[in-house]
Amino acid sequence: MKPIAEIAERLGIDTLFLEPYGRFKAKIDPAAAADRPRAGKLILVTAMTPTPAGEGKTTTAIGLVDALVRLGKRAAAALREPSLGPVFGMKGGATGGGQAKVVPSDEINLHFTGDFHAITAAHNLLAAMSENRLHFDGTCGLLDDRTLAWKRVLDMNDRSLREIIVGLGEAFSGVARETSFDITAASEVMAVFCLARNLADLKARIGRIVIGYGSDGKPVAAAQVKAQGAMTALLKEALKPNLVQTLEGAPAFVHGGPFANIAHGTNSVIATGLALRLAEYVVTECGFASDLGAEKFFDIVVRTGEIPPPAACVLVATLRSLKFHGGVKLDALTAENPAAVEKGFDNLRQHIANVRTFGLPLVVTLNRFPTDTDAEGAAFAELCRREGVRSAPSDVYGRGGEGGLVLAREVLAAIAEDPADFKFLYPLEMPLAQKIETIARTIYGAGRVDFEPRARRKLQRFEADGYLAVPVCIAKTQYSLSDDARLLGRPRDFALRVTDATLSAGAGFVVALCGEIMTMPGLPRSPAAEKVDVSDDGSVTGIMG
Repeated sequence: MKPIAEIAERLGIDTLFLEPYGRFKAKIDPAAAADRPRAGKLILVTAMTPTPAGEGKTTTAIGLVDALVRLGKRAAAALREPSLGPVFGMKGGATGGGQAKVVPSDEINLHFTGDFHAITAAHNLLAAMSENRLHFDGTCGLLDDRTLAWKRVLDMNDRSLREIIVGLGEAFSGVARETSFDITAASEVMAVFCLARNLADLKARIGRIVIGYGSDGKPVAAAQVKAQGAMTALLKEALKPNLVQTLEGAPAFVHGGPFANIAHGTNSVIATGLALRLAEYVVTECGFASDLGAEKFFDIVVRTGEIPPPAACVLVATLRSLKFHGGVKLDALTAENPAAVEKGFDNLRQHIANVRTFGLPLVVTLNRFPTDTDAEGAAFAELCRREGVRSAPSDVYGRGGEGGLVLAREVLAAIAEDPADFKFLYPLEMPLAQKIETIARTIYGAGRVDFEPRARRKLQRFEADGYLAVPVCIAKTQYSLSDDARLLGRPRDFALRVTDATLSAGAGFVVALCGEIMTMPGLPRSPAAEKVDVSDDGSVTGIMG
């Protein structure tokens, strides 16, 4: 690894704006590029519906940056920070893999610069101040305890915290009531943090967070319990983007980390905006597949006006995921099966259609694995040819930037040659339920949407309270285009079941929860944490990536 000051110098960042965290990490004051235009071209990396292990979207994004640098381009990555939930849960680390990583990977995967802890603390401060008002004011005060909706968060998978009771014991212990925990990546504070354009906007958005309702039936915001100042104080240093590097020395901004299955799934607009002012090409990724991360990137993040529509999209596919959606069991994915590749391509076909719906240039890339065979690769290339879509192989895991050169050239060609006519999926003035139906039918392939009574009542209340003209953020399983993880491939004419809805007034969207989605994940039977250890010299081992 090179000293972080050297990486910053390559981007033209004066040391005056560099705040080192050791030798290889630093925070960057956004003022470093305040006088520069946002002239870089943005490349968005998304994917087909994944297997439980993921398909290498972050790895592909990092390798693409390294390949662009090898082609003489000034390129940078803008990525999400890992959450400790997946790091110690099923997926492991989130800093890429093989020869396409951001480093120091162990430090980034663990505490990094403390951003997640600051977000957790700010969120829980609001919970404490809200409960405090109940304790001193009672239900006839500012808040009605029956409507207090602000939960607590923890950056860890812990299913036992999904439903809890607080305030038990003596009267001085607070008001007894049911509540729960979410994972920090699902916190509205995380969404606010990642969508705020600056410190003033962060504070204003925090003040607009709705925590519940008063006895008069009107929404109660964080500003009404006077929490926004202290919460912003906890977040002001965290709001500065983090700079690290790839294994090949390319700059990478890693900042913020909402999940895409239960939140909006993209790193901070401050970090991406900074990168676009400093680099010629910026590669970012959005969580999970195009039905989740990409749709939210287009309809939520781009709508902020802080981030332009991408100049091109890269859609990551793998032979194992194609075979999985073609009906092959997880334990048989390494066996050659071109017929299953062709059958599973129907899932990828929906994701190709999704990106085309938004009018953007597209390159489908096959992220290669050692078990892939030539026959399967040829079948994939022929299917892409028939679909009329650009495609390119990628072997950045095994060969770093060199293994991404074909992909990088294809992406540059798509930007230069293919038409771009970006459009949002729905107008903001459309009713909330109709927005959900539009996403479900167009992006998921649903035949209808079934709203449970509780969800429909909440959507109607949000509209009555003045929150009709906001985007919707759908929370659902990442393992299927539907809300049922068992429906693989490309299900058609299914019913999307909306079970609940929540208001994220500070973030500026409404969340629709579908199927059995959980905002506090649980650990698997054999969590990744069991393999993590520290050697006598302090080296961390066992973090999967």
